[in-house]
Amino acid sequence: MNNDTIFALSSGFGKSGVAVIRISGDNLQEFFSTISGRKNPGARTAYFCNLRDDAGDLIDQCIVIYFAAPASFTGQDIIEIHSHGATAVINKIFDFLSRHNMRMATPGEFSRRAFMNGKMDLADIDGLAALLDAQTERQRQFALKSMLGGDGKIYAAWREQMIEIAAYAAAILDYDENDLPSNIDKKILAQTRELHNEIKTTLSHYNISRAITHGFNIALCGETNVGKSSLFNKLVGTNRAIVSDIAGTTRDVISAQIDLDGFLVNLSDTAGIRDTGDKIEKMGIDKTKSEINSADLILHVFADDNVATPTDKEIVVINKSDKIKTRNNKNAIYTSTKTGDGIDELLNTIRKKMHSILDGAENNLVINARTHKLLSDTEHELNSALTTFDGNYDIFAEHVRRAADNIGKILGTITATDVMDATFSQLCLGK
Repeated sequence: MNNDTIFALSSGFGKSGVAVIRISGDNLQEFFSTISGRKNPGARTAYFCNLRDDAGDLIDQCIVIYFAAPASFTGQDIIEIHSHGATAVINKIFDFLSRHNMRMATPGEFSRRAFMNGKMDLADIDGLAALLDAQTERQRQFALKSMLGGDGKIYAAWREQMIEIAAYAAAILDYDENDLPSNIDKKILAQTRELHNEIKTTLSHYNISRAITHGFNIALCGETNVGKSSLFNKLVGTNRAIVSDIAGTTRDVISAQIDLDGFLVNLSDTAGIRDTGDKIEKMGIDKTKSEINSADLILHVFADDNVATPTDKEIVVINKSDKIKTRNNKNAIYTSTKTGDGIDELLNTIRKKMHSILDGAENNLVINARTHKLLSDTEHELNSALTTFDGNYDIFAEHVRRAADNIGKILGTITATDVMDATFSQLCLGK
């Protein structure tokens, strides 16, 4: 880590009442005294000041706060300047700071310094990135737990157990049986199985974690001209999809996001499935099949009630109910986008399905692509330790040590430059 003093806009860029500019570096108290106009300013105290440039001209009237190291976000001295949010004001302050040998921070550089100074681990950084991306209440809750160290504590406990197991496995080779805890060989094997099962279960929840952090995927599918686009527009609340009586109108996947009970839902209207010689429509049908494969829930739309029983992943919807005289299918929901019939029932059924899948997921680990790969490698090493064990504790210990190293990479205890770069690049300026 270099010792440059860095700055960035921590609030959103654009016209606003207040902009927050954050500065991080070593020995910033003297500079803070200068801009605040106080001889002995205290830390964590807000001061009103007339911020002036080096020529003495007024830049803006601001609130400034000093956070002394190590009790700050980065572990270094931090200054926050709360100015008016005009673009011209922000640019003038940036120019003023640049003239004092400070530079603009790169994305994630503040968090990188927090990590390097022991204020956060990489699991916390992953949680912060998820929190900054949060659009719904459930996403906020899910990410906040991770950012505040909930995930890091679990990973740290796993790693500590693995290090202990590997140490005892190595000790079995070097020490007399009487010098070790009784039945230590059986205990470390049982403990390894328990860890392996915990991590395997965590990996099985990856799709649930993905559905919360990136959205619960719902695809509307069915044959052409059954009213999928009309139903899509009704659920979204706006005319996003083109509606026509001509079969094959929808040729591409049309998507929209809605907030349903605090969960982010990615709703997709797909091309109707039928035999066609139209190359473009065929491409749309191929995309439909891809959407169906990646969907967490499918709304299978029909125009009559002579349909099969839905699968666990499906809700069968009989659309255009205003044209149907009888309702014989007890496993389907009858809807009409013209009259509004059945729309509330459909939404409530979607909610129930979604809750049955996602409720309680806030207690799971926040797993992204990086941590999923490392957890998969960890599970593989522990599985190898157990399945290949033939009494050779040296090989057993090596597999467990590798598993511990993978968890260390999740936390940043053991890092590689590419792992760190991928983690911090998720973040924005000022974080």
